[in-house]
Amino acid sequence: MEKGRGRRARLTALAAILLGLALPATAQDFPVAPPGRPQPLPPLTPIAGGDVDASAMGPPRVAPLHILDRFVLPGTRVRLEWQASQGLAGEAAAPVVIVHGAEPGPVLCLAAAVHGDEINGVEIVRRAVYSLQPETLAGSVVAVPIVNVFGYSRGSRYLPDRRDLNRFFPGSRYGSIASRIAWNFFDGIVRGCDALVDFHTGSFDRSNLPQIRADLTRPQVLEMTRSFGNTLVLHSPGSRGMLRVAANSIGIPAVTFEVGAPLRLEKHEIEAGLDGLRHLMQRMGMLAGEAQILEDPAEAQPVFYESQWVRGDVGGLLISDVELGQRVQRGQVLGRIHDPILNREREIVSPIHGRVLGMALNQQVLPGYAVYHLGEETSEQRAVAEAATVGEAVPEDGEGGPRPLRRIGEETGAGADDGAVDEDDPDIE
Repeated sequence: MEKGRGRRARLTALAAILLGLALPATAQDFPVAPPGRPQPLPPLTPIAGGDVDASAMGPPRVAPLHILDRFVLPGTRVRLEWQASQGLAGEAAAPVVIVHGAEPGPVLCLAAAVHGDEINGVEIVRRAVYSLQPETLAGSVVAVPIVNVFGYSRGSRYLPDRRDLNRFFPGSRYGSIASRIAWNFFDGIVRGCDALVDFHTGSFDRSNLPQIRADLTRPQVLEMTRSFGNTLVLHSPGSRGMLRVAANSIGIPAVTFEVGAPLRLEKHEIEAGLDGLRHLMQRMGMLAGEAQILEDPAEAQPVFYESQWVRGDVGGLLISDVELGQRVQRGQVLGRIHDPILNREREIVSPIHGRVLGMALNQQVLPGYAVYHLGEETSEQRAVAEAATVGEAVPEDGEGGPRPLRRIGEETGAGADDGAVDEDDPDIE
């Protein structure tokens, strides 16, 4: 009799657990500490014992994902909010969309609009996260399409105090407002991820061909760059305070994905970003339950480049003769700068045989303005070897050679610098 009651009790408990897993999507997450007496989470993997046949239970279930003081059940998609205000007037909530797969796997973080005017990445992240099927996904995707909600709402690169948020990671809870926002985002979201892709565009009326910028001296990051299909790759150690640099420093492999120009939505660039991201997720084993991309293996390899910026010697109105992605020859005219007052014209010529990886849009320019970013294709081995010799203290500066790293946005003790940025540096992210 006692044995029968024990068997019924175990079956009743098992049925309750399975019923909880089958709740509708409206109940797919719940607070860490419900009101009233704290209640421990029930185990999601039934424990076999007694007269219960373990072989009939199927594979072990995936545990809930703990993020932003919530638990997200496996096989579901939820939209949470990350409070970015940090004491500024008014509440500013950034959407965080989590797709927690039904199968075990890595946690991939997708971030966009760290600079509020870079909206191509916003659309890439939105399309990517809502195209995933939670029931077939292996692992989890944590997507934050708009990190800098203050800049996004004003169409501005910066925070309200004109600080560049991408110069303050990992941040500090006691620093400036930029540092506090950076710390809150990094500590509450990024630290729980296994890899990070940070989407950006060109800065200050410049456009970038879709490209991965990464510190190739880090083995995990180098391996990650091989997973974006035929997206071109540039070595860039980055500057202190950048989101990807902060993530790499704590062992989370991270890259910057540059796509297009700010303040506009560009269909071709968005599709290229989505394609590269899908390649990455397949290489990470996250899309095992979906159809694989059919392609020529030779076309699925990344292309590594060495690069340099060509600057204008005079000021005036820039009129380009080339397009983004175009291959150019040494001595070819890339564009012209017209002086509208004196009616003079100065040609800008290519110093190398290469490809246009980035360029300024037609506009008024000043002397020394970085106009064309040209790249020469190289091998992965050579790119890695040269990255190792340059070191992490000398990022690209657009002059064709290294310079000491400018510490932008670095804070010390109770004080901080003014958060100014080098607006003439085209490689800032």
